Amino acid sequence: MYKLLIRPILFLIDPEKVHHITFSLLRFFGRLGLTSLYKSTCVLEDKALEKEVFGLKFKNPVGLAAGFDKEANLFNELSDFGFGFIEIGTLTPKPQSGNPKKRIFRLKADQALINRMGFNNKGVFDAVDRLKKKHKVIIGGNIGKNKVTPNAEAIKDYLICFDALFPHVDYFVVNVSSPNTPGLRELQDKEPLTALLKELKHENTKIAATHANMHEKPILLKIAPDLSDAQLMDIIKIVEVTKIDGIIATNTTIAREGLKSSLLLVEEKGGLSGKPVKDRSTEVIRFLAEKSNKAFPIIGVGGIHSAGDAIEKLEAGADLVQLYTGFIYEGPSLIKRINKAILAKIK
Repeated sequence: MYKLLIRPILFLIDPEKVHHITFSLLRFFGRLGLTSLYKSTCVLEDKALEKEVFGLKFKNPVGLAAGFDKEANLFNELSDFGFGFIEIGTLTPKPQSGNPKKRIFRLKADQALINRMGFNNKGVFDAVDRLKKKHKVIIGGNIGKNKVTPNAEAIKDYLICFDALFPHVDYFVVNVSSPNTPGLRELQDKEPLTALLKELKHENTKIAATHANMHEKPILLKIAPDLSDAQLMDIIKIVEVTKIDGIIATNTTIAREGLKSSLLLVEEKGGLSGKPVKDRSTEVIRFLAEKSNKAFPIIGVGGIHSAGDAIEKLEAGADLVQLYTGFIYEGPSLIKRINKAILAKIK
């Protein structure tokens, strides 16, 4: 029904406006207790789907990637679609409006999106107010730096977000791979990235040691699909040295090869997500898993539009998967289809 009736109507409207409309509807359904209207088509619960990764028990391996619920507005309502975990953010210390609109573009011929949002959010402390309510699902906190913060002072921004979110999220994701904040990807270089992750690990240990009721939170690094093999080998070494808990592979790409959409769309600046990223994302997962001898967990994201796409990433070495663009193009039933396929492989 989604692809035949709902999506054609939604795709007539500007993507960012559709997002706000959808959130208003989900909020309305949640308040009236109408989530059962879609739960039956999206949710599959089975003990066999449970998976323990970096010390957390996930009810299933299919999560929602960062960027969808940036400001932690509807994590509980979104969990009713059957996600095993929800990643909020990217959040920054201070509020920022992001890049000028229009900043999201649908590439329908490629089943893709280009976005140049630019970490638009009301700041980490605004999100914390909502995260204080009880979670029905595992929550990841994706953190970044403000656009105006120079890279030399970036660690301070990440620490502010880390400290603010620590009591309210289950794991952290360090985002240094978005192409939409000028200079951010320079933090993926070996020296600054090692320094940043070591500082966050130190802060993690310090907070847990000084609060009797708190324990260290898993820290993951989200990387770009555009890294070379040599850079990926550096990432493996950085994980080993800093002892962070895992990798999310991958963020959006700045590459534009092989697209079918019009040049006007293809030439828009920003990060490309969706089907065109699928193969490269899987290649990165496989490379990291094989070259590290599966030394750390990997969350696979990028171009998952079918159950087969998700299985492909899991077989390449991912422990969990996340949806974003595929969720928009395929609809909520994709979550259940993926979990059914995982069950079929297990049983």
